[in-house]
Amino acid sequence: MSDYYDAFEISPVPAPGPDAVPPEPFRGIYGMPAFVNVPTTDLAASVEFWTRGLGLFELFVVPGTLVHLRRWAFQDVLLVAAPSVPEQPPATSFSFSGVLDQVDSLAAACRALRPDAVDGPRDTPWNTRDVEVVTPENARVVLTAAKPFDPAGQEARNLAAMGITPPGDGPGGRHG
Repeated sequence: MSDYYDAFEISPVPAPGPDAVPPEPFRGIYGMPAFVNVPTTDLAASVEFWTRGLGLFELFVVPGTLVHLRRWAFQDVLLVAAPSVPEQPPATSFSFSGVLDQVDSLAAACRALRPDAVDGPRDTPWNTRDVEVVTPENARVVLTAAKPFDPAGQEARNLAAMGITPPGDGPGGRHG
């Protein structure tokens, strides 16, 4: 028996599909279950890249110290003033979910700001389309969007091999 159950109602991420609509930016205040701290030596330049390129907005600012950025609910980033940043991007990355029709436009916006900082889009074996971006602070960010599920496709076979049941197919499967 599996302890997993369908809990998609707590997520702002819409079900994948050609007509998936992203939620509006979330401006509510909540206890953040997870967030990312990104050190920066230039808050203004960082805010410009994260807002114009990655599509986040300023939730609030502590002048000269911190800018709290957000996109959807639970997609929070704190840009924090620091005396230095790493010279190379780390192996670790963090990901933001989106909808499929946002991937190309976000990649293009990031390329317009930093042409050599974008890799992709590329399709993954687990049924997403991803774009990797290295920000001015050398943070490694992945913009990811689920592709529509094809129960006869290779991605379905990949997921089944990992023990993930298809949508609506028993315990842990998503209905809809």
